[in-house]
Amino acid sequence: MSHNLVDIGANLTHDGFSEDLHEVVQEAINAGVTRIVLTGSSEQGSIDALNLASQWPDRMYATAGVHPHNASDYSNKTEAILRDLLMDDRVVAVGECGLDYFRNFSPKAAQQDAFEKQLQLAIDSRLPLFLHQRDSHEDFTRILSPAMGDISRAVAHCFTGSADELDTYLEMGLYIGITGWICDERRGSHLQQIVDRIPPDRLMIETDAPYLLPRSLTPKPKSRRNEPKYLTEVLRVVAGALGQPVATVAKQTTENAERFFAI
Repeated sequence: MSHNLVDIGANLTHDGFSEDLHEVVQEAINAGVTRIVLTGSSEQGSIDALNLASQWPDRMYATAGVHPHNASDYSNKTEAILRDLLMDDRVVAVGECGLDYFRNFSPKAAQQDAFEKQLQLAIDSRLPLFLHQRDSHEDFTRILSPAMGDISRAVAHCFTGSADELDTYLEMGLYIGITGWICDERRGSHLQQIVDRIPPDRLMIETDAPYLLPRSLTPKPKSRRNEPKYLTEVLRVVAGALGQPVATVAKQTTENAERFFAI
């Protein structure tokens, strides 16, 4: 049966999609992934995400923000551009923003500064937050917690953490975005054990395409590139872990995305 799914995080501006984007989008729609939120993760990337979303009205939306990898580039000019982008109706969240101490492509101080500035953007715009956290849980929660009272909604995008981290985020009021990480028998099996802790009204699903191709796909695709059409596999594995019918989880996650992004 066909679903009406929302992929809350796909990087379709990635050059891996430059050759066949129309096919990718059509195959997603055919698979029941009817709407896609394009992730903005840099100044130019956020502009590109909005431009791309504008080509598929009613199918695509964009976020506008600066990923912690790019935090060193965050300037007053960046801030002005983001504020401008956030005025557009197709831009539905601030981010992808947060902290990433796994690779530290930008120094920790620069990451924290860019994160704090984008929290203020979310407060000022009343738009929800699309969050990234990797190996930085303590600083992330320390910076985010005081702002949560003034922020409309926030999602921990691509959650891969522990039960304790999950409980902390849920106590803070965050929504949780689950990717194909949960389909990885090597790294993601713990997620299958804890996904049932997420309240049904705060669970969302995403591909993070072209990254995180679900390892559970059969037959295995020839390409390692993940695509929005494979959101159905994330849905299948999440529903299995929850012991719920696929249709129930499809309906719930779609309603959550509609409410969260006001789409």
